[in-house]
Amino acid sequence: MDEELNPKRWMILISVGIFTLMATLDGSIVNIALPVISKDLNIPMNMAEWIVSIYLVTICIFLLLFGKLADAIGKIKVFKMGSFLFILGSLVCGFGVDLPILLAGRTLQAFGGSMAMATNNGIITQTFPLRERGYALGYIGSFVSIGSIAGPGIGGLILSQFHWSYIFWINLPIGAIALILGYLNLPKKEPKNPAKFDYRGFFVYLVTLLLFFAAIFIGQSVGFGNIYIILAFILSILLFMWFIHLQKNTEQPMIELRIFKNHDFTLGLVVGFLIFVTNFFFNVVSPFYLENALGIKASIAGYILMMFPIVQVIISPISGKMSAKINPILLTITGLSVLAVAQIGYLFFNVNTSLWFILLFIGLNGLGNGLFQAPNNTMIMSSVDPKDLGIAGGLNALARNMGMIIGVSVSTTILFLSMSSFYGKSVTTYIDNRPDIFIDGMRVTMAFALAICLVAILMSVIRLMKSRGLKNE
Repeated sequence: MDEELNPKRWMILISVGIFTLMATLDGSIVNIALPVISKDLNIPMNMAEWIVSIYLVTICIFLLLFGKLADAIGKIKVFKMGSFLFILGSLVCGFGVDLPILLAGRTLQAFGGSMAMATNNGIITQTFPLRERGYALGYIGSFVSIGSIAGPGIGGLILSQFHWSYIFWINLPIGAIALILGYLNLPKKEPKNPAKFDYRGFFVYLVTLLLFFAAIFIGQSVGFGNIYIILAFILSILLFMWFIHLQKNTEQPMIELRIFKNHDFTLGLVVGFLIFVTNFFFNVVSPFYLENALGIKASIAGYILMMFPIVQVIISPISGKMSAKINPILLTITGLSVLAVAQIGYLFFNVNTSLWFILLFIGLNGLGNGLFQAPNNTMIMSSVDPKDLGIAGGLNALARNMGMIIGVSVSTTILFLSMSSFYGKSVTTYIDNRPDIFIDGMRVTMAFALAICLVAILMSVIRLMKSRGLKNE
């Protein structure tokens, strides 16, 4: 029997996709503007970094809350509310006359963005029939990946022509259009699954993440050997173990741990997390490499970095459509293999590397990511029951955002520790007139990225073998 088709499904896809793009884009677009904002607001760079960090941390904290809430009161209701709050937060950020107001705006943005991220895949999955679902999720995958990796490129283009406030204000007209499209086309009624909320579990989860991220960011300044940093990490691990215990023994927990018994869901989630970590290694080092080591202007660097999302947006829908016809796990392995080749290419970057060589491997990164994301998202979201779409979407978005923030923190830690080793003393920034120190540090950093990518390939091969084993039973 054919599934009933929603005639407005493509307009719904556009509305959801636009907000998904903006919410993920704002996790990285500010990076390239931090020096300008730091100078304009007269704040040190370590304080300016919180403009990025508070956004990603807030999203990670609230994604699961809104994923669970979406299952209870409706994904579309949560999505609409989040869209409005995100636009309001963008308005506040543009008027950021000082750091506290800017941080408040970023928190409001992240609060709304987490609502949109927690519900986007669930809305698309329940809107599109199975035969079109991979194609539709491919577009959502494109928006997610473009937003997460294109920030420095798009931010550089905006900064070359406008004041930094327009990085946030560009969301207002685009968001208004998406908001109108959403209110006109999103269904007024949808399936709901009323349930009690696990407030105790959420509180433990919140404190766990706050401690963990505080230890990472403060540890970069004071050193990870500091006794208080070590204690913060230990306490966050103990709290996480307590959180898991609570989830196992609570009648209606934040996370239904049974969802992880599905190997397609769990392995897809972990592999997706690892790839976002890998992508953000290059996201962090590329502005340093292009602007500092090669001396390229921010606007030109922006054009170069746009190669990644341009290739991504072309390939992801094609890959999503292909995933309905061939084994999607094979597509993910192909994409991951191309990503590994890109990481190998980055190891050969130096001050004499030609522009064409740089563009080639950035393009390969976009190609690999495009081949991987759509089928992986399709397998993740199609492997759960309809009543779990909200929490599954929340966990999927959490994995992405955790990958982004872990990628930022771990890559900068590896980069500056390796640069310090090569330089012979502590380094926490780019050293003027010493591009060789940065290049050496970048190679060590990208070697770690390659290793992470290879682990993701191994896990995907295991996933393929398990799926074939189940079919043969």
